[in-house]
Amino acid sequence: MEPYKIIEVKESIFADNDARAERLRGELKRQGTFLLNLMSSPGSGKTCTLRRTIEALRGELRMGVMEADIDSDVDAAAIAETGIRAIQLHTGGMCHLDADMTAQGLREFGAEDLDLVVLENVGNLVCPAEFDTGSVKNAMILSVPEGHDKPLKYPLIFEVCHALIINKIDVLPYFDFDMDKVREYALRRNPKLEIFPISAKTGEGVDAWCGWLRREVRAWKAE
Repeated sequence: MEPYKIIEVKESIFADNDARAERLRGELKRQGTFLLNLMSSPGSGKTCTLRRTIEALRGELRMGVMEADIDSDVDAAAIAETGIRAIQLHTGGMCHLDADMTAQGLREFGAEDLDLVVLENVGNLVCPAEFDTGSVKNAMILSVPEGHDKPLKYPLIFEVCHALIINKIDVLPYFDFDMDKVREYALRRNPKLEIFPISAKTGEGVDAWCGWLRREVRAWKAE
């Protein structure tokens, strides 16, 4: 008889979360709400990109945003200024959201009358990529100052995402950032990844990103 047992807790946690995520997707499908999980590093421009997205899709889609952070309500306040529904989720020190946390947020949020809810996940490139939130699609933002080598360093987040937004292209002349290389590295991780270079500051490229999002929401609701 062995003196002790070895229990693979991590695998069990992921399996339980994946099952909860599938149930949540089913609930969202029945009520007709598309959930987008948006991930990135801190400072990549998630909130600014969201404000541009809201501006572009206003009047077409009924939208809401759930902001997730360890603390503070700065981002939720910035989104609420646009006039759409916003809620702040505090993770209590957790570096990610899982499916159950997302479901709790959605219950408090009341998303039944919304076409699109964007979940702005906690800012980092590691933990959020490991947990299925129950979203219909995953997107991430990589900003130019972060460098073009991030798909090599953080492969999982590129593998689980459906869309990559490359933000802050207005500062390309000031950084050693190679657009061709980042495309090559990202597509090596995920050949189906849709890539959208934008400047949330100037609005350049935002129409293409919003066009993708608009099509995805409509296609999913039509299924």
